[in-house]
Amino acid sequence: MARLGTGIGWRPEIADVVEGMPGIEWVEAVSENLCPGHLPDSLLRLRERGVTVVPHGVSLGLGGAERPDAGRLAALAERAQVLGSPLVTEHIAFVRAGGALTASPPLEAGHLLPVPRTRDALDVLCENVRIAQDALPVPLAVENIAALVSWPDEELTEGQFLYELADRTGVRLLIDVANLHTNHVNLGADPADALAELPLEAIAYVHVAGGFERDGVWHDSHAHPVPRPVLDILTDLASRVAPPGVLLERDENFPDGDELRGEVEAIRVAVEKGRASRPAATGGRASGTAATGGRASRTAAALGRAAHPSGSGSGAAADDAVRQRLGLAQAALLSALVAGTPVPEGFDRVRMGVQARALAGKRADVVGRVAPELPVILGARYRPAFLAYAQGCPMTGGYRRDALDFVAHLLRTVPGETEDPGVRRELREWWLERSGPVPRSTRPGARLARATRRVLLRR
Repeated sequence: MARLGTGIGWRPEIADVVEGMPGIEWVEAVSENLCPGHLPDSLLRLRERGVTVVPHGVSLGLGGAERPDAGRLAALAERAQVLGSPLVTEHIAFVRAGGALTASPPLEAGHLLPVPRTRDALDVLCENVRIAQDALPVPLAVENIAALVSWPDEELTEGQFLYELADRTGVRLLIDVANLHTNHVNLGADPADALAELPLEAIAYVHVAGGFERDGVWHDSHAHPVPRPVLDILTDLASRVAPPGVLLERDENFPDGDELRGEVEAIRVAVEKGRASRPAATGGRASGTAATGGRASRTAAALGRAAHPSGSGSGAAADDAVRQRLGLAQAALLSALVAGTPVPEGFDRVRMGVQARALAGKRADVVGRVAPELPVILGARYRPAFLAYAQGCPMTGGYRRDALDFVAHLLRTVPGETEDPGVRRELREWWLERSGPVPRSTRPGARLARATRRVLLRR
């Protein structure tokens, strides 16, 4: 893997800071937020300076039961080509469930949810990754995610699962050390054990991010400073292998430029500390501990494939029955989180409640950013009104669709929130402006026709 160096997640809110930050060799941008024909000027200037830009996808759902959507894959491929990127990245997660495969309503999580570490799920994931690899013009790397809940009856550790995925598909790994810390706090998974089991030679780069702990649960917020335990895991990883790239992620609650530069410098120091402790005899490769763990993972993978013939070859495909079993399990989990259906057997009900509230809160936050007029129109009533809506109205499309559905819900069924005629009028105008295939005309003749039609309908 080519060296990337030290990077930072590019976001519009910190574009100027990123451009002026010394020592930044590459940036990562959320693929779904980029329009290939209208790239932000900041990204164009960075590219002109020779800064590598990597598109980072969040909506493919490679760990879902369905095969990857061809349109989403084409969009990711287009962004890689336009940006001249050396690779693209996505997540080992599912983001939607239901639909034709399970004969149930389609549901969107609006979030990255964990894949069960079972042989069935691994077969499906491997096939989905191969489909994605065939559709993309550059190599693919996939990221381990943070989790609040764990699946019952899992068959593999996280390290073993990632090892076999890389072994069977040749996919690169994007290792998020903050997510390893999250899973340590929330699920009791030892980060050192996970690192020891990884195929370190498959690492494309590393993510570092902050979060916060509340009531014994770690929330991977990407909105807080990077804590010491996350930097320590990065140092551990760097003591085992020289990571081709390390990147700071920050998605909101952005600090000033000096604080961001300080976090990037702390990452450099953590990597250098790990590099200095790497035994010289390894020549920059994995240490003996990591190599031993890798052998253990290879042994576990071989034994598992012997007991599970459907995954015995790198080209093995998951049949429809396997996909349907996984789809039903994922639909039951997602429905419990976003539609209030019973929690599936074996899941921690308290943690499920925490995850459900976190998903609803994230929906409210993102819709407020996607449609910033709504918090302005509704004022302090916005958040409680949205959370009440989210309890009974699961997301079935993206966040823009969710914003439209929320306003339609208010106008149709919640007169208490729209009893003020001015608020109701503003919401109605907002919805009409955005719900059609094209914006409504602002020409005087069109406005007069709409006003006349409203008067006639009142008669």
